[in-house]
Amino acid sequence: MNQQVFTIGHSNHLFRAFLELIHKNNINMVVDVRTSPYSKYSPHFNKKPLMKTLEESEIDYVYLGNKIGGKPRDKKFYHEDQLQYHLLEKDEKYQKGLQELVELIPNNTLVLMCSEENPYHCHRHHLISQSLLKKGYSITHIRGNGTLEKVANDYQARLF
Repeated sequence: MNQQVFTIGHSNHLFRAFLELIHKNNINMVVDVRTSPYSKYSPHFNKKPLMKTLEESEIDYVYLGNKIGGKPRDKKFYHEDQLQYHLLEKDEKYQKGLQELVELIPNNTLVLMCSEENPYHCHRHHLISQSLLKKGYSITHIRGNGTLEKVANDYQARLF
């Protein structure tokens, strides 16, 4: 049973470079965790073109940003305009989305994709990865230069 989950930020990569990072790590499924699956600066990462290009590359695409995205509209998750991850993590909708994600993990080598290259500036590290670590999953961030950062149980990343 697969316990490994990768994360990646598409940033302003060319799709070819993004795809190379995906293939290099034998990923067969991209789980889009962006609340709004669109990119003003990199339109090739908009939901429809991304789905089409991934399909052509025989990579599955799943959208969960509507459940586990990092920019919920409800103000109850914010304090002084800062998202409170601990509040969002307890939310029923988030928990349902997390369960959907957990059901995908055993049969796939998947990557959680958001827009921010640096995972330490993104909810995929501060929220989703932390939820998965608590459940015993291994998390590895794929950086834009191809470096892999394994997230340790103490929530600190280390290079390998």
